[in-house]
Amino acid sequence: MTDVEVSVVLPAYNEADTIERTVSVTLETLADFLPDDAFEVIVAEDGCDDRTPEIATRLAAEDDRVRHIHSDRRLGRGGALEYAFERAEGDTLVYFDTDLATDMSHLEELVESVRSGEYDVATGSRWMPENRADRPAKRGVPSIGYNTLVRTILRSDLRDHQCGFKAFDRQAFEVLGPAVEDEHWFWDTELLVKAQRRGFRVKEFPVDWEPKGDSKVDIVRDVFGMGSQILRTWWELSVSPRITRRVSLGAGTALVAVALLLMTQYLNPQTVLNEMAGADPALVGASAVVYALSWPLRGARYRDILESMGFRERWDFLTGAVFISQTGNLVFPARAGDAVRAYVVKARRSIPYPSGFASLAVERVFDLLTITLLAGVVMMGLAATGSADTLIGAVTGDVAGGDAAASGQTAIAVAAFVGLAAIGAVVAIVASARTDRNLVRRTVGRLSDDSYADYVAGVVERFVGDVQTVAGDGRSFARVGLASLAIWALDVVTALLVFAAFGYALTPSLVAVGFFAVSVGNLAKVLPLTPGGVGLYEGAFTVIVVPLTPAGIGVATALSVAIVDHAVKNAVTIVGGVVSMAWLNVSLTKAVEESRTAADVEPEATD
Repeated sequence: MTDVEVSVVLPAYNEADTIERTVSVTLETLADFLPDDAFEVIVAEDGCDDRTPEIATRLAAEDDRVRHIHSDRRLGRGGALEYAFERAEGDTLVYFDTDLATDMSHLEELVESVRSGEYDVATGSRWMPENRADRPAKRGVPSIGYNTLVRTILRSDLRDHQCGFKAFDRQAFEVLGPAVEDEHWFWDTELLVKAQRRGFRVKEFPVDWEPKGDSKVDIVRDVFGMGSQILRTWWELSVSPRITRRVSLGAGTALVAVALLLMTQYLNPQTVLNEMAGADPALVGASAVVYALSWPLRGARYRDILESMGFRERWDFLTGAVFISQTGNLVFPARAGDAVRAYVVKARRSIPYPSGFASLAVERVFDLLTITLLAGVVMMGLAATGSADTLIGAVTGDVAGGDAAASGQTAIAVAAFVGLAAIGAVVAIVASARTDRNLVRRTVGRLSDDSYADYVAGVVERFVGDVQTVAGDGRSFARVGLASLAIWALDVVTALLVFAAFGYALTPSLVAVGFFAVSVGNLAKVLPLTPGGVGLYEGAFTVIVVPLTPAGIGVATALSVAIVDHAVKNAVTIVGGVVSMAWLNVSLTKAVEESRTAADVEPEATD
């Protein structure tokens, strides 16, 4: 048994110039209101590369009340705190910033608020009406803006979420700690918000605070990091609990219905239905067979990608995994099905989650490049024949009509953005592969020198490295590239057979237009604006086909072809997904849930 009641953690990263004084002041202040054996001071040294570890080790050797907890790698501010709290001995857990910006005269109130049992969580505040901190504008304005966003979006009652002066009851922390996902600067904000949501007693009290050192708005951490974490927490607390299987299916069905209504508002729906009823069912069935032939190619391509990353699997199993994930994208919002594939290969073949997600990302790059290439080649052909001006007229509404043009404009804008982004990403990856310099970390480093930037750079580096791995294997790159061309060529042939089912001869000009319409339609539906891209695909397809086909295909017919083409492809996907789920014994809803979690690897540490 230990007599320690209060554990104070000092998160330290490269604090060689200040840590000794901070520990001394902390010990003196605690000794003023606690017995010497009732508290401990823990230096949570977070992978420092200066003399902080040596100083912390010496301080721990000189005073039994001081402990040094070391991490061999950067954990981030939140990760370092959580790691230290888990190893602390006290029932009251406290931390404050090592720059001692908060007046230490408030330490007794902070500790006793929790130690007395009156509150579960206590936090100092620089923005209480009775004691507002005098902060420079470059610190105060971002802080007020950030806290306003947290209060508004996450419905928090607190005024200051990031004051580095907090205390927790151990039992409360054992509940809240595992629930906090962020490991960096958003950690304490998330903990305070979830403490309120779970009914813990939270005390916010005013403190005297004086800024120490210089500060700046950090682009990666403050804009990208904090903003994305606020949205992620809002989704987790306010949206995700309401997304049941029934709600997902209902919302997906409603969105499809709305998309179809919006798409046909400028047409007589009966005209579209009549056009569809006149299609040759035998040719529509043949289009489904052709599209089904592309799926074994998808499985073989995925096999080649995984093999280049060191994993050997059978193409038939991987075809089933692709079927299941694509079916998930038709059922669940925000392309949640993409993560399902990582779950399937992890659960059935023990391929780690990071490798599963990386292989999926590599596949997406090849898909986008292939579709962009097909669209670009045909676009150059249109420009050479003078048809590009006609296309521009369609997009601006001069040919297809206002509402049809509006649908096409949105789809083509999305397609252009996705295509350019794919080309830009590959150019950057190739440039990085051909130099010894770390362009990813160098670029991110110019935007930010914060630890969160290291985290972002690490994620990007892993993705770039996986793409380079596949690209560096000449045979694998060739196989994956050729398979991608074959897959999307079959996608186009499916649409051309649907044209034939509506009675149109497959002339060279119609084939060229079909390639362009299908390619742009597939680029348009990459962003998850509707389930399965319904609406965007049809809009892009229609607004391209109407002005460019010499046979003068009307809006109603072009829309009917697009609907049947997309319906055939989605039907084949769903049938294949259902069969694959039965074959591999995979529950789609369970796969979506399980794919959201990944095991944390605990870093090595010394105490």
